[in-house]
Amino acid sequence: MHTRVKAAKRLMIKAAWIFASVTLGSQSPGAAQSRQALNPPATPLITIDPYTSIWSYGEQLTGEPTRHWTGRTHQLNGLVRVDGQTFRFMGNPTFAGGTIVPTTQQARYQAKYLTTKPVSDNWAQPGFDDSTWQIGEGTFGTRNTDKTPWKTEEIWLRRTVTLDKVPDGKLLVKAIYNDNYEVFINGVRVAGVAGVAADYEMAATNRKVSELLKPGPNVIAVHSQNFSGQGFVDVGLVQEYDLNIPAATQTGRRLTATQSEYTFDANGVELTVTFLAPLLMDNLDVLSRPVQYVTYKARSKDGKRHSVQLYTSASAELAVNSTDQTVAWNRGQTGNLNFMRVGTSDQKVLGRKGDNVRIDWGHLYVATPKAAGIDNRMGSLTSTLAQFGRQGTVSGADDSRMPRPVTDSLLVLATTFDLGQVAAQAVERHWLVGYDDVKSVEYFQQPLNAWWRRDGKKTIEQALQAAESEYTALRSRCDAFDKQLYSDAQKAGGNAYADLCVLAYRQAIAAHKLVADPKGTPLFFSKENFSNGSIGTVDVTYPSAPMFLLYNPTLLKGMLEPIFYYSESGKWTKPFAAHDVGTYPIANGQTYGEDMPVEECGNMLILTAAIAAIEGKPDYARQHWPTLTTWVEYLKKEGFDPANQLCTDDFAGHLARNANLSVKAIMGIASYGKLAGMLGQKAVADEYTKVARSMARQWMDMAQDGDHYALTFDKKDSWSQKYNLVWDKLLGLNIFPKEVAQKEVQYYLTKQQPYGLPLDSRKTYTKSDWIVWTATLADRPADFDAFIQPVYRFVNESPDRIPLSDWHETTNGKHVGFRARSVVGGYFIKMLEGRLKK
Repeated sequence: MHTRVKAAKRLMIKAAWIFASVTLGSQSPGAAQSRQALNPPATPLITIDPYTSIWSYGEQLTGEPTRHWTGRTHQLNGLVRVDGQTFRFMGNPTFAGGTIVPTTQQARYQAKYLTTKPVSDNWAQPGFDDSTWQIGEGTFGTRNTDKTPWKTEEIWLRRTVTLDKVPDGKLLVKAIYNDNYEVFINGVRVAGVAGVAADYEMAATNRKVSELLKPGPNVIAVHSQNFSGQGFVDVGLVQEYDLNIPAATQTGRRLTATQSEYTFDANGVELTVTFLAPLLMDNLDVLSRPVQYVTYKARSKDGKRHSVQLYTSASAELAVNSTDQTVAWNRGQTGNLNFMRVGTSDQKVLGRKGDNVRIDWGHLYVATPKAAGIDNRMGSLTSTLAQFGRQGTVSGADDSRMPRPVTDSLLVLATTFDLGQVAAQAVERHWLVGYDDVKSVEYFQQPLNAWWRRDGKKTIEQALQAAESEYTALRSRCDAFDKQLYSDAQKAGGNAYADLCVLAYRQAIAAHKLVADPKGTPLFFSKENFSNGSIGTVDVTYPSAPMFLLYNPTLLKGMLEPIFYYSESGKWTKPFAAHDVGTYPIANGQTYGEDMPVEECGNMLILTAAIAAIEGKPDYARQHWPTLTTWVEYLKKEGFDPANQLCTDDFAGHLARNANLSVKAIMGIASYGKLAGMLGQKAVADEYTKVARSMARQWMDMAQDGDHYALTFDKKDSWSQKYNLVWDKLLGLNIFPKEVAQKEVQYYLTKQQPYGLPLDSRKTYTKSDWIVWTATLADRPADFDAFIQPVYRFVNESPDRIPLSDWHETTNGKHVGFRARSVVGGYFIKMLEGRLKK
C-alpha cells in the first residue's frame, strides 16, 4: 500500500442486474424494500489461494469468460442441455482473432502525445486539435527498448488509423502497460485496465467492433499512468470470436461468506449452481486443503419431465502463467473418484515470483465420483463443446497431442452429467476442483509444504478423497457458519455492514497461503495483490487482522511469525520491524526498497497486544519480548514526531510529522505497557503507559486545528482519518480522552463524499478498510452507519466490476488501485469490538 502501488481503472459494463440480497439474518419487510440489494462488482467462484483464484466479473455468470483475480482469462465453462437444446450457464467461450490495429509487435507506428494534462476534456474526440502535440513512435516508456521516452507520471496519446473495412465480432484491447491505461475509440471510453503487464494481455470491451470503428480514419486515444518503476504502454486492437451459444436466463445470484449461488431458467428447467469454498478458520486442515466444490441442482418448473445433461470444463489456462506455455495431462483414479489433471510440461517449482503472475508449476485437478451417467474427457474446448451439443456427453478418447501450448486449441478437462428425466424433485450432482502446488512458499531458502501436507506424506489424491468424504458434512457446516456470520455482523453494524463482511470473507482468506515451517509452526503468508507482489507485508497484515483475531488468532500469529523470525534470527539487523519478507512466493528477506520504521513497529506491537487481549493471556508476547522491547524503544525515540518516512498512507506523497502515524506510535507504546502488565511487570507497564499518555497530551496540543486535528503537526487547515485511534477503544488503553475521537468523528461527517470519506485533505480517494476502522470510533450507531452506507454504495455502483478494490475514488466510485487484497478483513473490526467488550 505505498507509492509503488499499481493503480487502475478497469471498466466493465455498469451493473444492470439486481443482485439477490444476502439476507440470511432476520429482516423486516420494510427494511428489505428500503435498502439497495448487494451487487458485488465480482463474485468469487474458486478461492483457494493467491494463485488458484477464479472470479466472475460483473453480474452475469455468462457475461464473459471467468477470470483470475488479475483479469487474465481462467475459463470455467458450463452448459445445460434440455430436451436436446443447449444453453450456457457459466462463462462465455471466446477466442482472440485477427489484428485490427497493430501494436509494435506487428508494425511500427507513430502517435501524437503529451506528458502534461491536456487543457481540454475533449482530447480523445476525433475533431480535437492536436497540432501542438509532440509526435513519437511506439512504444512509449522508460525501458531501453521503448522508442519514445516517457518519464512523467502520466501520458496522453492520440493515434489515427485508417481502416478499409470493419470486421465482425467483439473488440479486444491488446496492451502492455505499467501501471494502468484507459482507451477511447472515436471519443468513446471502451476499456480501463490496472496493474502491470510486461507481456501483452487482452482486455474485453464487451462491445461490437462495428459499434466503435468505421471504414476510413479512426482515432485511438490512450491515457496511461505510472506511479513508480519503469513506465511503458503500447496498445492495439484485436477481433474477438464468439461461439454464440445462447445463454440460459439468470434468475438470481446469492452470496454468503463461503458460497456463491446462481439460479437459471432453461426451457422449463431451473438450474442452481453453487460454488462452495469450505474456508472455515477453526479447521486449518480443511482451510488449507486445495480442493473446492461446484454443486448442480436441476428441477422441472413447468410440471413436465425434461431430459437434462450438464457440461462443465476447466481450461489449462489455470495451470500456466501465460498461454504460450506448453502443458501435459493425464487421468487417474483414487478411491471412489475419477480425476483428470493438467500442468506445465516444464515444471519449475517455485520458479516464478511477482505481482501480475500466475502459477505455472504443479497440476490442476478436477474429480467426480465414479457413477453411471458421468463422463470425462480431455480435449479442445471447441471439440468438447461441439460433442456435448450433439450427444449430451464428452465420452471418448482423450486428446493425445502433448505437450502443446495452451493457445493451441485450448485444452480443457471436461465433465458431463446425464441427469436423466428431471421432474419437480431436484436432481443433484457435484464436481471437485483442486490444485496441487507441490511446494507453496520458499522460506529463507527452504521450500515449504502447504499446511494440509505438513508431514510431507499426504498426497493430492488423498486430499481429493478426504474432500469427497466430507462433502456433505462441510456443506452443512458452511451453511451454519454463513448464517451465524451474517447474524453477528448484522447485530454489530446493520444490514449493509453485514453484506460488506460477507463480500470480504473469502477474498481476505484467499489472498494468503497457509504453510508449515520446519518446526511445524503455521505460517500464514499474504500476497500484495496488484500492489507490488510482496509476501508477508506487515502493513497488509495490520488492516486485515480484525477478521483473523475474531475467528482464529493462530492465523494472525502465522502472519507475524516470519517478521519476528527475521529479526530474531539475525537476518534483519535494523532496530525496527521489516516491511516484508520477500516477493510472493519467495520469502527469503525484504525486497521492498524502502523501510517503514514507525509504521511497522507500531503495527507489530499493537497486533501482539490484540492477540493477548483476544486470548486473555500474554503467552505469544512472552515468546518475543526482547524483540518487542527493541521496537518499542525505537518508537519512544522516533515515533512521536515522525521524520519524512514511508507509511501505509503515502498515496499522495511522503509526509513528515504525520499525526495519524504519531497516533500509531503512541498506540504501540501503550500496547507494550498493556502487555507488560499482563506479564506481571507492573513497573514497566506503568512506565510505558505514562509515556504514552504524556505523548497523547502533547499530540493534542500540536495537532489541534480548531474543530478537528490536523494531517501533520506543521500543516493547519488540513485533516486525515485518525483510524489508528480505534485501538485505544478496542484494547481499553484509555490513552487519549474520549472526546478526541468523537471530535474527529463529527468533523469527518462533514467531509463525506458520495462514495465514502476521503483518506485525507490532499486527495478525494480513500481506503475502504480505514473507513470502517474510522466508523468504529463512533459511539452512535447512526454515525457508524453514515460512514458505511457510502462504502456500500461504492461496492454496488462502481463502474469497475472487478474483485473488490480497497482503494477507490469517493467522488465517482471508480477504483484507483489494488484488487482482491486481504486488507478487507479489516471490515470485521466492528465485530471485533463486540468480542473484546465481552
